[in-house]
Amino acid sequence: MQTHELKSKNAKKRKKRVGRGGKRGTTSGKGQKGQKARSGRRMRPAERDIISKLPKLRGVKNKSRREPATELNVGDLGKYAVGGKLDKNILVQKKVIGRLSERVKVLGNGELKETLALEGIKVSASAKAKIEKAGGSVK
Repeated sequence: MQTHELKSKNAKKRKKRVGRGGKRGTTSGKGQKGQKARSGRRMRPAERDIISKLPKLRGVKNKSRREPATELNVGDLGKYAVGGKLDKNILVQKKVIGRLSERVKVLGNGELKETLALEGIKVSASAKAKIEKAGGSVK
Protein backbone atom coordinates (compact mmCIF):
# COMPACT_ATOMS: atom_id res chain seq x y z
CA MET A 1 0.00 0.00 0.00
CA GLN A 2 1.28 3.42 -0.89
CA THR A 3 0.45 6.86 0.56
CA HIS A 4 -1.80 7.91 -2.32
CA GLU A 5 -3.91 4.78 -1.82
CA LEU A 6 -4.73 5.55 1.80
CA LYS A 7 -8.31 6.53 2.57
CA SER A 8 -9.13 8.79 5.46
CA LYS A 9 -12.40 8.74 7.38
CA ASN A 10 -13.32 12.29 6.21
CA ALA A 11 -12.56 11.72 2.51
CA LYS A 12 -15.12 13.35 0.21
CA LYS A 13 -16.16 11.95 -3.13
CA ARG A 14 -15.25 14.26 -6.03
CA LYS A 15 -18.07 15.85 -8.00
CA LYS A 16 -18.45 14.52 -11.53
CA ARG A 17 -17.34 17.05 -14.17
CA VAL A 18 -19.33 17.33 -17.38
CA GLY A 19 -18.07 18.21 -20.84
CA ARG A 20 -14.53 16.92 -20.49
CA GLY A 21 -14.32 14.45 -23.35
CA GLY A 22 -15.53 10.96 -22.62
CA LYS A 23 -17.57 8.91 -25.05
CA ARG A 24 -18.96 11.88 -26.94
CA GLY A 25 -15.81 12.70 -28.87
CA THR A 26 -13.72 15.83 -28.79
CA THR A 27 -16.53 18.38 -28.55
CA SER A 28 -18.46 16.51 -25.80
CA GLY A 29 -21.86 17.00 -27.44
CA LYS A 30 -21.55 20.78 -27.68
CA GLY A 31 -21.25 20.98 -31.45
CA GLN A 32 -18.45 22.97 -33.01
CA LYS A 33 -17.15 26.41 -32.10
CA GLY A 34 -19.30 29.42 -31.35
CA GLN A 35 -20.65 30.98 -28.18
CA LYS A 36 -22.71 27.96 -27.20
CA ALA A 37 -19.68 25.65 -27.33
CA ARG A 38 -17.52 27.74 -24.98
CA SER A 39 -17.09 27.01 -21.32
CA GLY A 40 -19.12 29.15 -18.95
CA ARG A 41 -21.38 30.25 -21.77
CA ARG A 42 -24.32 32.45 -20.85
CA MET A 43 -26.67 33.81 -23.51
CA ARG A 44 -27.93 37.34 -23.03
CA PRO A 45 -31.73 37.67 -23.26
CA ALA A 46 -32.89 38.79 -26.71
CA GLU A 47 -35.18 41.47 -25.17
CA ARG A 48 -32.13 43.45 -24.04
CA ASP A 49 -30.87 43.75 -27.62
CA ILE A 50 -34.32 44.69 -28.92
CA ILE A 51 -34.74 47.44 -26.30
CA SER A 52 -31.34 48.93 -27.11
CA LYS A 53 -32.36 49.29 -30.77
CA LEU A 54 -35.52 51.29 -29.97
CA PRO A 55 -35.34 55.06 -30.38
CA LYS A 56 -35.15 56.85 -27.07
CA LEU A 57 -38.20 58.71 -25.84
CA ARG A 58 -36.72 62.21 -25.86
CA GLY A 59 -38.98 63.83 -23.31
CA VAL A 60 -42.14 62.83 -25.20
CA LYS A 61 -44.84 61.38 -23.01
CA ASN A 62 -45.96 57.99 -24.24
CA LYS A 63 -49.75 58.19 -24.12
CA SER A 64 -50.14 54.43 -24.26
CA ARG A 65 -48.41 54.09 -20.86
CA ARG A 66 -50.77 56.49 -19.10
CA GLU A 67 -53.58 54.80 -17.28
CA PRO A 68 -56.94 55.39 -18.94
CA ALA A 69 -59.36 57.98 -17.58
CA THR A 70 -62.24 56.91 -15.36
CA GLU A 71 -65.40 57.23 -17.42
CA LEU A 72 -68.64 58.55 -15.96
CA ASN A 73 -71.94 58.82 -17.83
CA VAL A 74 -74.24 61.84 -17.69
CA GLY A 75 -77.05 59.65 -16.36
CA ASP A 76 -74.95 58.63 -13.32
CA LEU A 77 -73.89 62.15 -12.28
CA GLY A 78 -76.95 62.62 -10.08
CA LYS A 79 -75.74 59.84 -7.73
CA TYR A 80 -72.46 61.60 -7.01
CA ALA A 81 -73.45 65.29 -6.96
CA VAL A 82 -73.58 67.13 -3.62
CA GLY A 83 -75.73 70.27 -3.51
CA GLY A 84 -75.78 70.61 -7.30
CA LYS A 85 -71.95 70.61 -7.50
CA LEU A 86 -69.55 67.99 -8.76
CA ASP A 87 -65.74 68.09 -8.75
CA LYS A 88 -62.84 65.69 -8.12
CA ASN A 89 -62.92 66.21 -4.32
CA ILE A 90 -66.51 64.95 -4.22
CA LEU A 91 -65.64 61.97 -6.44
CA VAL A 92 -62.79 61.02 -4.06
CA GLN A 93 -65.14 61.28 -1.06
CA LYS A 94 -67.71 59.07 -2.82
CA LYS A 95 -64.86 56.63 -3.69
CA VAL A 96 -65.50 56.81 -7.43
CA ILE A 97 -61.81 57.62 -7.97
CA GLY A 98 -58.85 56.83 -5.73
CA ARG A 99 -56.94 60.14 -5.76
CA LEU A 100 -57.23 63.71 -7.05
CA SER A 101 -54.56 63.18 -9.72
CA GLU A 102 -56.63 60.46 -11.41
CA ARG A 103 -58.10 61.43 -14.79
CA VAL A 104 -61.91 61.60 -15.14
CA LYS A 105 -64.08 62.16 -18.21
CA VAL A 106 -67.85 62.50 -18.42
CA LEU A 107 -69.47 60.85 -21.44
CA GLY A 108 -72.88 61.52 -22.95
CA ASN A 109 -74.75 58.28 -22.18
CA GLY A 110 -78.02 58.61 -20.26
CA GLU A 111 -80.26 61.54 -19.38
CA LEU A 112 -79.70 64.24 -16.77
CA LYS A 113 -82.73 65.34 -14.70
CA GLU A 114 -81.15 67.91 -12.37
CA THR A 115 -79.00 71.02 -12.75
CA LEU A 116 -75.33 70.44 -12.00
CA ALA A 117 -72.21 72.59 -11.94
CA LEU A 118 -69.09 70.62 -12.95
CA GLU A 119 -65.61 71.93 -12.13
CA GLY A 120 -62.22 70.54 -13.11
CA ILE A 121 -63.59 67.51 -14.94
CA LYS A 122 -63.22 66.83 -18.67
CA VAL A 123 -66.53 66.54 -20.49
CA SER A 124 -67.33 65.25 -23.98
CA ALA A 125 -69.24 67.50 -26.40
CA SER A 126 -72.47 65.48 -26.19
CA ALA A 127 -72.30 65.42 -22.36
CA LYS A 128 -71.72 69.18 -22.23
CA ALA A 129 -74.78 69.76 -24.42
CA LYS A 130 -76.95 67.59 -22.13
CA ILE A 131 -75.68 69.29 -18.95
CA GLU A 132 -76.31 72.79 -20.36
CA LYS A 133 -79.72 71.72 -21.68
CA ALA A 134 -80.69 70.67 -18.13
CA GLY A 135 -79.62 74.13 -16.86
CA GLY A 136 -76.16 73.19 -15.54
CA SER A 137 -72.70 74.54 -16.27
CA VAL A 138 -69.24 73.18 -17.08
CA LYS A 139 -66.02 74.95 -16.00
